[in-house]
Amino acid sequence: MLSIKKNDQVMVIAGKDKGKTGKVLQVMLAEGRILVEGINFQKKAVRKSQENPNGGHLDIEKSIHISNVMLLDKKLNKPSRFGVKILNDGSKVRISKKSGEVI
Repeated sequence: MLSIKKNDQVMVIAGKDKGKTGKVLQVMLAEGRILVEGINFQKKAVRKSQENPNGGHLDIEKSIHISNVMLLDKKLNKPSRFGVKILNDGSKVRISKKSGEVI
């Protein structure tokens, strides 16, 4: 079972954006990276074009390694490890190790 999925709330635990939270926009499983909303902005130089007649610099979100984030516990609003629990109907759910709540 994947630890972090699209639309999960995560907190950055390492790097220049340490302590910030955001929603996962994309998971790149082959590279082991994720794209988080509002995290890891970098400047990109853009040439003049019809869409951008002045050119200049744009701030774009870059991916971050999956090991640098942790899932947020919805109940405590703090980062938490997770475990997997099998329900009576046979489906698997992720639970927080701190509070025991379903993530």
